[in-house]
Formats: sequence, structure tokens, C-alpha cells
Amino acid sequence: MWRWLLIGPLLLVIVLFALSNMQPVSVGLWPFDLTWQTPLALAVLLVSALAFLLGAFVAWTAGMPSRRRMRARARAGEAAQAELNELRAREAKRVEAETLARDQAMYSGTGSRAVRVIG
Repeated sequence: MWRWLLIGPLLLVIVLFALSNMQPVSVGLWPFDLTWQTPLALAVLLVSALAFLLGAFVAWTAGMPSRRRMRARARAGEAAQAELNELRAREAKRVEAETLARDQAMYSGTGSRAVRVIG
């Protein structure tokens, strides 16, 4: 919804500009001997669109190193999380084995059996 509040007036200005500037102009490319007739609005909007695309490309390429670092850090974080989960599982098994051994040692001389409820 908020996006249309920003895009709507911009589109209205672009349409009004295009409708107001329909007179033909000669557009030429300097080092070459090329010229063509086109409406002024089309020439201006085409150059504006090309400049926008060039700026978007420059911004995208400028952000590539930071995106690469972000992906590497995400992979490192996932590896660290997997290692942490493995260490926690190993420690839980070790504690369980020690507890079971301690319980068996505690009840071995009495003749009774220790029943461990896990839950």
C-alpha cells in the first residue's frame, strides 16, 4: 500500500512529461554519423532508464564483496552450530554414561537394582 503512495505520483509525473513533450527531436551519436527523429519524451526517458540501469549495475557490483563475506560467515555459522550440536550430544551421552555407572556402583553392594526413568 505504501509503495503505491510513492510510485503513483512518480508515474503521474512521467506520464504528464511524456504527454507534454511529444515534439520530434533529432538524436545523434557523436563519433558516428547516426541521427534519428524521435519524440523528446522518448529520448529523455530512454536516457534516464539507461542511466538508472547503469547505476543499479554499479551498486550491485559494489555490493558483491559484502554479499560474498555474508555467505561465508553464514556457512561458518552453520558449521559452528553443527559442531556445537555434536558436542552437546556427545556431552549428554557422557553424562548419561557417568550417571548410569555411578548409580550402578551405588546400588551394586545392596542387591537392589536401580531403575532410571528418563523423561
